[in-house]
Amino acid sequence: MAIQASSEIVIDAPVDAIIDALADMEGVPLWSAVHKRAEVVDTHPDGRPHHVRVTIKVAGLIDTELVEYHWGPDWVVWDARKTMQQHAQHGEYNLSREGEEKTRVRFSITVEPSAPLPEFLVSRARKKILNSATEGLRKRVMGGPGAGPAV
Repeated sequence: MAIQASSEIVIDAPVDAIIDALADMEGVPLWSAVHKRAEVVDTHPDGRPHHVRVTIKVAGLIDTELVEYHWGPDWVVWDARKTMQQHAQHGEYNLSREGEEKTRVRFSITVEPSAPLPEFLVSRARKKILNSATEGLRKRVMGGPGAGPAV
């Protein structure tokens, strides 16, 4: 059974600054408590990551994924290939301007685990993922490259 989660947040930064933070894949483990390692395998012609190998840890489960990214001027979507822990994963960031220097960030993710998970683990994982994807991103964008992991 697929697990879905979504959240949104307003960040005091322009869309381009947020897209740039998301495209800095090697820096993601610095602000996302879920990501332990990220390695860009190849890039699109514009230099943005296309395939990225990531190691994540959520609710005590560790997994290494090969993720395919697609980029637009105000969005990014990704799909992860099947792994030991999941059959599939799809995620999206959709950004919309809210004034000169503010952006509404909508994050959504769908994961299809390889095996059923207890609801308490799903709830814990959902909270950690949503916090990393929104508040962790805000800290990265507002704090620059040296921003630490989300708490």
